[in-house]
Amino acid sequence: MNIMSLRTNLFCLPSLAAIAVISSSLAANAVTPENPASAEPTANKAAELQQFPSPTAEEIGYRTIIPVPGTVATSLIMLTEDTDPTSQSSAQAAQPNQVAQADVSLARPTRGGSSYIGVGGNVGLIGGNSSLADANFTVISKIGFTRSLSLRPSAILGDNTTLLIPVTYDFSFQSVGDPFTESLPIAPYVGVGVAIKTGDNSETAVLVTGGVDIPLNNRFTATAAVNAGFFDQTDVGLLVGVGYNFSGF
Repeated sequence: MNIMSLRTNLFCLPSLAAIAVISSSLAANAVTPENPASAEPTANKAAELQQFPSPTAEEIGYRTIIPVPGTVATSLIMLTEDTDPTSQSSAQAAQPNQVAQADVSLARPTRGGSSYIGVGGNVGLIGGNSSLADANFTVISKIGFTRSLSLRPSAILGDNTTLLIPVTYDFSFQSVGDPFTESLPIAPYVGVGVAIKTGDNSETAVLVTGGVDIPLNNRFTATAAVNAGFFDQTDVGLLVGVGYNFSGF
């Protein structure tokens, strides 16, 4: 009887081994891509990616898509915001220019008044080598080119006509108080340049000038200046005149 039980057990062992092998094979097949159950999550992921496609560069530039956490679109937008050269250049352009630049414009008004051209007279004070040291008719002008700088060419007519070409620094208007009348606004100026004596003994010398402009009204400006030309003999003259105001060429 024991012998029969032993034979029965030995006969069952190969059957159990075969069943174990078949079960392992079925479990391996269950995780292969052909199994519909395992392929279903992959199909769902592909559908999500199609629902939120990768944005184009144009769409990202205009921020027309809504970022969805965990998608490719969200990552691309973060990278674009950090590296977009257009946004960086726009931010730089928005910053104000901090470099001071001079506003240069020919014949512009200065803080000392308008540009002008006019006539006047010269009275010689010392010297005698040029018309600057004599009493002569004079053509005067002021041509502003910055807020504080002007070119003031003039010609003192005479036997030895003298050209004066100084560059002046114009000060702001100041008021001269008078207890009996209204205060008189004046605009002082000082400058240096060249004095050119024409004629048989032509000569060029350094010129130093200083004076004041007095606005009479919107159309006319009076001026008075002392000019010194350092020729072989220093010539000094007092120039007084009236100019007609203008602006721009």
